[in-house]
Amino acid sequence: MTADAKMNPPWLSLIGLGKDGDLQEPACALLSAAKIVYGSDRHFALAGDISGEKRHWPSPFSAVYDELKSLAGTPVAILATGDPQWFGIGSALAGHFSADEMRVLPTTSAFQLAAARLRWPLQNVDCISLHGRPVETLRSFLYPGARILALTSNGETPQQVADILADGGFGHTRMHVLEKMGGSDERLVSSTAEGWTEAVDNFHTLALDVVADPGTRFLPRTPGLPDDAFRHDGKMTKREVRAVTLAALMPHPDACLWDIGSGCGSIGIEWMRSARGAKAIGLEPHDDRRTIAAENAVALGVPGFELKNAQAPEALEELAKPDAIFIGGGLTAAGMIDACHKALTPGGRLVANAVTLESEAVLLGAHQRYGGELTRLSIQRASPVGHLTGWRPHMPVTQWALVKGSQEQS
Repeated sequence: MTADAKMNPPWLSLIGLGKDGDLQEPACALLSAAKIVYGSDRHFALAGDISGEKRHWPSPFSAVYDELKSLAGTPVAILATGDPQWFGIGSALAGHFSADEMRVLPTTSAFQLAAARLRWPLQNVDCISLHGRPVETLRSFLYPGARILALTSNGETPQQVADILADGGFGHTRMHVLEKMGGSDERLVSSTAEGWTEAVDNFHTLALDVVADPGTRFLPRTPGLPDDAFRHDGKMTKREVRAVTLAALMPHPDACLWDIGSGCGSIGIEWMRSARGAKAIGLEPHDDRRTIAAENAVALGVPGFELKNAQAPEALEELAKPDAIFIGGGLTAAGMIDACHKALTPGGRLVANAVTLESEAVLLGAHQRYGGELTRLSIQRASPVGHLTGWRPHMPVTQWALVKGSQEQS
């Protein structure tokens, strides 16, 4: 705790509630001292006697940040379910208030309770949230033998998940819905995805013990998905080149990629699949390709891929700051390389692929100005030649890759 925090103790308290609503003494004391208490009707009922003013969440929810800032210094309590820091309100508030302003008192999370009920080692489980998120997000977590715990939006989510699993070749997956955990009316409902017909309560956690049907081809999160995993019009970064490109871009959790000339979206989609919370913004001026890219993003479990009807470098100043930039189209546009280089902070990665002599010349000039690495990638695939087999070469790709600040020429 900093010296300022000792002089000015936290005024904002986040209190986690279980199904039974029991609160430990520290949480009870904070709730009693709060002048204003935020929560839902369910939270208020669980917490019991509340002396402060009760407030429901505003609509839109984002208005709560300004409300809370206007209350700075006033004792405020926020009631949440389970652990507020695990897909809860705490993670959102952390972006608006300093650690010294907040005190967090979690209770057992839904993930912990579900793992305990099923006897699953929690460190070996993917814990995700489908609450308020597209259910298709699940697709990027599916592989044979996966164990997944998911928060959901309502009682309809398990059926939507069952449909995705059955349609994707995971129909034998064992699904468990754990309702009202911690309460006297707790219930466990289990079935296979292909046989799921259960009606369940809105307040539940979903557990999946993933089983692949015989012959099912799963799509790993490792970069380099098969080309036929994507819909495309023939113009896309091929599998082998895509894997090398993603390696040079170096995805990491919560990082943002600009995918310029995104085409069918293969680079941006694989970037997002490769790391937790990774984001991508695709710039693609062709309507049909943006449509295809959006469909690919949903099918491959990253429906949050942001696609814009825009061209670089004109539209770059309006975008969120990138951690990495890929230029797959438009290399010969005036000022493209310089604008992208300027947009990156030190440590940012810039990767560009060229297949024409004109765009290759642009990369040579960029290498002379900024340094980095030039690589020529040549791929040949075996295919029938009459009744025999031979090699068919793809167009060679010249790749320029730079980590800003590490290999720059003076």
